Amino acid sequence: MHHAADLDAEVTVSTGTVQLPGRLTVPSGATGVVVFAHGSGSGRNSPRNTFVATLLNDAGLGTLLLDLLTPGEETNRENVFNIDLLAGRLGETVEWLRGQPVGGDAAVGLFGASTGAAAALTAAAVPGSRIGAVVSRGGRPDLADGNLAGVHAPTLLIVGGQDTTVLGLNREAQAQLRGPSRLDVVPGATHLFEEPGALPRVAELARDWFAEYLRG
Repeated sequence: MHHAADLDAEVTVSTGTVQLPGRLTVPSGATGVVVFAHGSGSGRNSPRNTFVATLLNDAGLGTLLLDLLTPGEETNRENVFNIDLLAGRLGETVEWLRGQPVGGDAAVGLFGASTGAAAALTAAAVPGSRIGAVVSRGGRPDLADGNLAGVHAPTLLIVGGQDTTVLGLNREAQAQLRGPSRLDVVPGATHLFEEPGALPRVAELARDWFAEYLRG
């Protein structure tokens, strides 16, 4: 069986209004591609995102890391919390990916952190979005409030055990999801999972979830 060579390229995602820089990495034979959606100050070059993406790539999953906001937009705090704006960009990014040779047949997953998790859930709730799975890391799913009941994609919510407020918000949000869901608490971890061993645990949980649900 012949597989295309591994793809690892800087790309430009054209949405309706802006050009967003990204990095698309797809191992040969990948059946799924995970698009990373992020909150403020955490884009395609973030060490945390890159760490998780590498683990997904090693497991044979493709990744698309991108900045959902332009540098000019990022300076305005309102944009960072504009979930509809972020979700719209994410939806357009998924459409762009499906138009690429490497993304046409792939199952698409979304990985979101903080406000990016709300954007991912909101994008997954759009009828016909065909999102295969969602993983939220330290997410604020409460910000996707009215859209949670529209999410049928299997959703994994990962929260640090010390991130108590966010943990409560995730418990409430999970009750509204319509598809398979799981809430995993990483003991001792705070919001950014900076404790030793915390981020590797997040990456493993995300990998296993996507590997299960993005089999193509």
